[in-house]
Amino acid sequence: MTIHEAHQLLKTKQLSSVELTKAHLARIHEIEPKISALVTVTDELALKQAQEADELIATGNTNPLTGIPVLIKDNMCTKGIKTTCSSKMLENFVPPYDATVVERLNGHHPVIIGKANMDEFAMGSSTENSAFFPTHNPWDLSRVPGGSSGGSAVGVASGEAIYALGSDTGGSVRQPAGFCSVTGLKPTYGRVSRYGLVAFASSLDQIGPLTQDVTDCALVLNAIAGYDPRDSTSVPEPTPDYTQCLTGNLNGLRLGVPKEYFVEGMQTEVETAIRAAIAKLKELGAKIEWGVSLPSTPYALAAYYIIAPSEASANLARYDGVKYGFSYQETDNMWEALEKTRQYGFGPEVKRRIMLGTYALSAGYYDAWYLKAQKVRTLIRQEFDQAFSKFDALITPTSPTVPFKIGEKVDDPLQMYLSDICTLPINIAGVPAISIPAGFADGLPIGMQIIGKPFAEETILKIAYAYQQATEWHKRRPEI
Repeated sequence: MTIHEAHQLLKTKQLSSVELTKAHLARIHEIEPKISALVTVTDELALKQAQEADELIATGNTNPLTGIPVLIKDNMCTKGIKTTCSSKMLENFVPPYDATVVERLNGHHPVIIGKANMDEFAMGSSTENSAFFPTHNPWDLSRVPGGSSGGSAVGVASGEAIYALGSDTGGSVRQPAGFCSVTGLKPTYGRVSRYGLVAFASSLDQIGPLTQDVTDCALVLNAIAGYDPRDSTSVPEPTPDYTQCLTGNLNGLRLGVPKEYFVEGMQTEVETAIRAAIAKLKELGAKIEWGVSLPSTPYALAAYYIIAPSEASANLARYDGVKYGFSYQETDNMWEALEKTRQYGFGPEVKRRIMLGTYALSAGYYDAWYLKAQKVRTLIRQEFDQAFSKFDALITPTSPTVPFKIGEKVDDPLQMYLSDICTLPINIAGVPAISIPAGFADGLPIGMQIIGKPFAEETILKIAYAYQQATEWHKRRPEI
């Protein structure tokens, strides 16, 4: 059920929020042993919030998100609810405050049903790097759901919640959305507050919704977008009502297809599905131009894996065993305590990225690595700006492959990093992008990515909505 369908049933009293919540909790307890999407299930809180929502609805409150079950990725602070970042370092951390996005959702009286599993500290593309357990793709339990917001995507795809919040640093909302056949949006950097999001790479992180369809995406973005003085990178741009752009009319829109995103080694079925989806957009009235060039794209992966680990190295220095989180106590030596805290508190992928970043920032290497990566970042941003002077949006695959097997790439970090090749450049440039279901290959989902100009979420939502109105891919559900 979508948010807008559930809202109608609540509004017309055909269903109560308590009934809706109990159905989702029953679903969680039935399938969670198979998919492992959640770190925490908040049964008591959810039922309490559902009762409060029903009381509000009885007084005529018709907010679209009131009484609707939602999952929050476990790197967003939730007051009184554990926020672990799927790491032993924060296994027992209970924040004393809410992240801005949670605060804003709470203003709409949602039902928070749980916290979703993720790659530890959002570092990964498969949700295999969680310190607790890997999450399974509901379309094929032997495969990954993507990452790092794998638990959020799986929760929505499998019916554990109606929608979820994820965070996206290099594709962590869009890639799992593509792998699980749901809709996932990464807003423009600065559009949604990062206050209360546990930092991975501060110049790249952005929170976005994972939903059943584009209408739901617009409804959630309406609730969470907007300026926040507590986030120094938040942009004071006015936020429109995003549902107003869902017209289904693409006449006259100019869409470019960048050739660099159809990479060598791309799965043939993925390319075929994306070409068919682009042909559908043309049928709907859009003007398509193939072969657009963004020549610095091949360097995005290298630049990202210098910039993101460098910022992670600085951000994760705060986990020293003194202020909060895991603390190694079996020593009288301060330096050993610090070393062992980090040795036992962080998993292998987090350690790998901290070491990469610390090396890139170290004396003698800063100019050769970090500074050069920032210059490449500027080139990538300029190329997007040039493309958007000619096009309203760009169309690419979300991922070059369908979901891969659990364990297949875990010992080959480079192959794992390459699975984000189509999504990374968007974070480097800070522009918005959405992934929507665009087909299947051997029963496994394929996602199409629509990239927009800065703060042009309305345009990409409009294109995605028109496509979904003309296709049925987003209506398919996995059988678990």
